[in-house]
Amino acid sequence: MSQTPSSDDELAGTEQPFVQHLMELRDRLVKAIVAVGLVAAVLFFFPGPGALYDLLAAPLVAHLPKGATLIATSVISPFMVPLKILLMSAFMIALPVVLWQVWGFIAPGLYIHEKKLVLPLVVSSTLLFLVGVAFCYFFVFGKVFAFIQGFAPKSITAAPDIEAYLSFVITMFISFGLAFEVPIVVVVLARLGMVSVAQLKSFRGYFIVLAFVIAAIVTPPDVVSQLALAIPMVMLYELGIWAAQLFIRHTKAPEDDEEAASGP
Repeated sequence: MSQTPSSDDELAGTEQPFVQHLMELRDRLVKAIVAVGLVAAVLFFFPGPGALYDLLAAPLVAHLPKGATLIATSVISPFMVPLKILLMSAFMIALPVVLWQVWGFIAPGLYIHEKKLVLPLVVSSTLLFLVGVAFCYFFVFGKVFAFIQGFAPKSITAAPDIEAYLSFVITMFISFGLAFEVPIVVVVLARLGMVSVAQLKSFRGYFIVLAFVIAAIVTPPDVVSQLALAIPMVMLYELGIWAAQLFIRHTKAPEDDEEAASGP
């Protein structure tokens, strides 16, 4: 009969001096920064900061009136805005390496069952955030800009400022990226025992209202973007309920299994 590993067995050999922890943290931070720097260097030469900005601005430019372009109202905007986009792109591309360094730092101090909990959450939350950003760029932007330009009076010539556009894009990316984290939040709350799966199911109706309230606050005041954010949130909430049931069964601590086996 196999024995369940004790807590001491799970953490055996993982103790490290405080100074060694700091040195490891420094080394992993350096590796993460180097990874972002290397990707930024590659992107600087190919395709280049200007091309990256053109790619980011493409959904808006496609719906501007013929001959209209974006403008720069600040002297240094043509330099700073593409540079910011370059760094943002480099960080997103290097994100797997950054998260791997974070995981490598925290993993030695976790129990075996906690490792089963954290690693899938780190991977899935990263993928969901990137999916949310991609959904915003490839689907939402086109619909929103088409709606706005179609609604604008013919006497108005659109010439958006590049800094304002970058701020808008970052806000939308963060909003949709975080909105797509709904399943992760649901899983964590259920796994920590803060709410039960039954309570999550009974909260469905309230969450639908909450999703539309959040969408109305964080998105532009148009129906298209609000629906594009609220509907996926509701669907992801249902996905989170299903994932929570599956996750709880596969990430139980050893003591939980022992209590269940010795129960009445």
